[in-house]
Amino acid sequence: MAATRMTSKGQITLPKKVRDTLGLQPGDKVEVASCEHGYIIKKAASPSPFDKYVGFLKGERGRSTDEIVEELRSR
Repeated sequence: MAATRMTSKGQITLPKKVRDTLGLQPGDKVEVASCEHGYIIKKAASPSPFDKYVGFLKGERGRSTDEIVEELRSR
């Protein structure tokens, strides 16, 4: 277990061993969640680079994959 102190501003410094274990770098976000035995600190997941493509083919509903690929190849 690693212990740390909280400042008057409510800030804490995570011990180096904890930062290394979580793979944290300066500027990374962490999530704090309550659980049955206390709290859990984990590295926040970064957004997927594919999120921007969600719904990209929404207007192509009803068309087969082959039709879409053929149209894209002919451009």
